[in-house]
Amino acid sequence: MAMSVGKEDGEDVPMSDINTTPLVDVMLVLLIIFLIAVPVVVETVPIALPATAYEARETKPENIELTVRGGPGGTCEVYQGMAPINSEALLDTAVAKLEDAIAKAGGAENLTEETMPEVHIRGDVNTPYKCIGGTIYTMQRAGFARVGFVSEPPAGSTVTRL
Repeated sequence: MAMSVGKEDGEDVPMSDINTTPLVDVMLVLLIIFLIAVPVVVETVPIALPATAYEARETKPENIELTVRGGPGGTCEVYQGMAPINSEALLDTAVAKLEDAIAKAGGAENLTEETMPEVHIRGDVNTPYKCIGGTIYTMQRAGFARVGFVSEPPAGSTVTRL
């Protein structure tokens, strides 16, 4: 490999300019490699995500309305109506409510999707997941299959149905 020399006042002096052409060539090759390799590395499971829309909820007397929020020191506070309730009492109340619904329907075989009571959970934005997850787990242990979340649409938005 030869070195370029230039003339400065009649003397041969090495050039101090850097040839950037090889650097640009290498960077373009790396860019092409990354553009091809990134979609191969990022693998996702194909799923169909639900379309989101705010739906008006139907309030039935047999539904259980719960409010969950984080308490002081990382504790969880669960309210049924306006009264605070602990997880053991919540489990007992939920089991009794479900047994009552089964008795009114004339047996578990007569309980349909429409007559099955639901659980509606209102969770504060800053509530830790362990609080809401624990409440869902308690209600599933009691036998409730339908657990939903109550949200509030942002101000100025319209309510649409799917």
